[in-house]
Amino acid sequence: MTIGAGPEPDAADPPDDHGFFGHPRALANLFGVEMWERFSFYGMQGILLIYLYYSAAEGGLGIDKATATGIVGAYGGMVYLATILGAWLADRLIGSERTLFYSAILVMSGHIALAVIPALAGVGVGLVLIALGSGGVKANATSLVGSLYAEHDERRDGGFSLFYMGINLGAFLGPLLTGWLQKNEGFHWGFGAAAVGMAFGLTQYALGRKRLPASTHHVPNPLSPAERVRYGGMGLGALVLVAALVAVGWIDTDNLSDWVVGVTLVAAVGYFALLLTSAHVTAIERSRVWSFVPLFVINAVFWSLYQQQFTVVTIYSDERLNRSIFGWEMPVSWVNSINPVFIILLAPVFAAVWTQLGPRQPSTPVKFGVGTVIMGCAFLLFLPMPSGENTVPLIALVVILLVFTIAELFISPSGLSLSTKLAPAQFKTQMVAIYFLSVALGTAMSGTLAEYYDPGDEHVYFLLIGLAAIAAGALLLAFTKPIRRLMAGVH
Repeated sequence: MTIGAGPEPDAADPPDDHGFFGHPRALANLFGVEMWERFSFYGMQGILLIYLYYSAAEGGLGIDKATATGIVGAYGGMVYLATILGAWLADRLIGSERTLFYSAILVMSGHIALAVIPALAGVGVGLVLIALGSGGVKANATSLVGSLYAEHDERRDGGFSLFYMGINLGAFLGPLLTGWLQKNEGFHWGFGAAAVGMAFGLTQYALGRKRLPASTHHVPNPLSPAERVRYGGMGLGALVLVAALVAVGWIDTDNLSDWVVGVTLVAAVGYFALLLTSAHVTAIERSRVWSFVPLFVINAVFWSLYQQQFTVVTIYSDERLNRSIFGWEMPVSWVNSINPVFIILLAPVFAAVWTQLGPRQPSTPVKFGVGTVIMGCAFLLFLPMPSGENTVPLIALVVILLVFTIAELFISPSGLSLSTKLAPAQFKTQMVAIYFLSVALGTAMSGTLAEYYDPGDEHVYFLLIGLAAIAAGALLLAFTKPIRRLMAGVH
């Protein structure tokens, strides 16, 4: 969760508005839509993988596990790719507020598609709509919260804390309800609950849209008529190309995550080339862009492990975890509610520690390196676990996910912030886009890597993945000093 500065509040949201726990009343609308969006997003994702690979008799589609994990990884990568599109729409076409509203509609429509359209058709339509919508919400919600406060309003950090609580509350509750419904009523009831949750969020947001500042409708850099035609043609051409690749069989469910990885790499190289060769970038700014290259790679490595919560850890929870609690079997998806609890408990602790240390806190490259090493250690913690069917104690996985969370809190809160600090003055948005591309790359890679997970030989998988992450983090730590020099004064 990052805090973004937004425009000064205007007449639509006066500075003396304290109607929501001392904060502007519009914060309640943004809190609600983000909470329900995360409720639906994580609720659906908690049961998606097992829906794909469970047999028809169990209510699933019976897809091969490797293919199913690739689909989930590709979908996660598309969500982060879509944040770039969502930011572009806000900056150049319809403004942040409208982008958020229409994106929320897409999310709800996607969940409805999963609930009512049968088989792979529902998965294809639903996941594309949800990915596009979630990317638009993610790209604009934070900036809209920032728009409610003047630059030096002392309530700003408290407002973002409330907003952050909404995110994790939704992430905690979503898998609990959808998992219970999936287990007792069937998968489509779970997907339907995600759709209903998003409908609640969208309804309360629509009723309170008028409270948002008028500045949130502003389009900072609107397209000219000629540009609209050109970009519209490019978009149509891209859709035709994808359709053609699908039609001839070059893109299919087996290689979807590989395509997302490839597209993300090409986009990232293009963005880096743009920044490093531009005449509008000074020598110091170019040095800072170079410093972000190794951090981009390490961030992708981290997310390629962390996002396996929704692929490998889900399969592990289904097949290895003893989910019996006093004779009652916990739904598989409830495992996805563990991490949000730890985030809520530990995020304030990390924030207080970094604040207390002030200038003595570790530099961002050190945080990235330590976080990646810890993430690798989390995978090594799977090694001593028993390999029998549903024999791993629940408390053991809780401890492993606690280590996941600690690793996340070293990297995630500082990553997006660093991208804004290293960005050239003329390319603020593009640098943030590069950060999201690293997350998209890692998320898609999590699906590609998970295709190699074999429950019959899982210890080799956990060992190799864990050691690779530890080596990557250690390598970054070894090169911290030269990276810091390239950062040219940025901490």
